[in-house]
Amino acid sequence: MITLTTGCGGLNTGAASSAPPATTGAASKPASCSDAQPYLAVALPNLTNPYYVAMKKGFEEEGATAGFKVEVQIANDDDANQLAQVQAMLQKKPCALALNAVKSEPAAAIVKAANDAGVPVFTVNVIVDEKALTAQGASIIQYLGADNKAGGTQTGEQVLKDLGADAKLNIGFVTEPDERPVVIRDEGFEGAIAANANAKVVAKVDGNVKPDDSLKVTSEMMQGHPDINVIFASTGPAAYGAIQATQGKKVKIYGFCAAEQPLTDTYPACVAQEPEDYGRRVIQQVAKWKGGEQVEAQILRPLKMFLKPATPGPGFVG
Repeated sequence: MITLTTGCGGLNTGAASSAPPATTGAASKPASCSDAQPYLAVALPNLTNPYYVAMKKGFEEEGATAGFKVEVQIANDDDANQLAQVQAMLQKKPCALALNAVKSEPAAAIVKAANDAGVPVFTVNVIVDEKALTAQGASIIQYLGADNKAGGTQTGEQVLKDLGADAKLNIGFVTEPDERPVVIRDEGFEGAIAANANAKVVAKVDGNVKPDDSLKVTSEMMQGHPDINVIFASTGPAAYGAIQATQGKKVKIYGFCAAEQPLTDTYPACVAQEPEDYGRRVIQQVAKWKGGEQVEAQILRPLKMFLKPATPGPGFVG
């Protein structure tokens, strides 16, 4: 059985405008942080995506090791549901909130609710929209996620290495324009392929970070642009959908990894995140902050490149 995966996160280290407003250690420490087993609230988008299954495991296992009582709430990809879940957890006076938001912009209201309750917020994977945070007058302690610009750049460089520095490339994107981390991936990829004057982006479609949606829009994109010979899939589900949609066509697919999807001549390379590790690292950062140490405003993790004929394992996902 093929596992469908995704994940969006990370900051553009070369552009300050993409970094979320954050404070490092400035928030007051809730009294509950001094409990024998401090309560830690965790909000995740879904468990249909193996990315979040892995992240949940990291939070729960590392939380137990670090002496936290961890509660994980799953929003089923509903922004209003995630806000309600966090509001309910805030009533239990957590030491901190770890937030992997459903969507970037609505998440600002969740951060504001936590700020108003005096609970520090550590965000992971999905960047909370900077303008929305400013409008809410809200702030976070830290963001942790993949270095998505670097991942997009790595992938674009691999395309040029594999296909030629001056090859004629008509490129289609299967992306998610409403998620800042995914857009940053696209920016990194476009920056890398700009080195080839014969490479051009001819179409971009929204795969909605879902394999079925990605299959549908990739098929439509190929019908409208039959000259496309390279697809950049910005998420794991986008990669999976694009692979299904292009069977029998002379198209190369590069992008962020679909875990346990073998790399082939058609799908030659991908880069992967490690969401279980991200969950563990957020716990470690909360523990440091609770102990009085100053923590970094943002932590960007490198992505691992996989090349054919490798098969990314279940812990390595796009």
